[in-house]
Amino acid sequence: MKKQLPELIDLPKIDDPRGNLTFLEEENHIPFRIRRVYWIYDVPGGQTRGGHAFREQQEFIVALSGSFDVVVNQGLDEQRFHLNRSYFGLYVPDGLWRFLDNFSTNSVAMVLSSTFYSEGDYIRDFEEYLRLRNAM
Repeated sequence: MKKQLPELIDLPKIDDPRGNLTFLEEENHIPFRIRRVYWIYDVPGGQTRGGHAFREQQEFIVALSGSFDVVVNQGLDEQRFHLNRSYFGLYVPDGLWRFLDNFSTNSVAMVLSSTFYSEGDYIRDFEEYLRLRNAM
């Protein structure tokens, strides 16, 4: 696991009275090639999503609708990022524990992933995560 930091990244926003447009390009606005895209929606009030780290997968998380928080833990401290606009997103490098919470009604979280799904890439136990993180 590399020791990198999460980063909020502004995306291009084209203002238009008919409706705004935002886009992103792999390896331009985000630092990886996109291998998978998924979205999280219809999250009941008070629920948390995520709660794991990845050995290799990097992510870019955007609030397409509504708002939510992404909480990232680096082993020593936590950072909370409030995502509520579709023209910026959070880059989350591999090797960081993360979860999403504080979902507003009708929120949609889009996640761009640097890898195809692999259960073996997940670290789902926080104590195991801390042991691996401290071993670096």
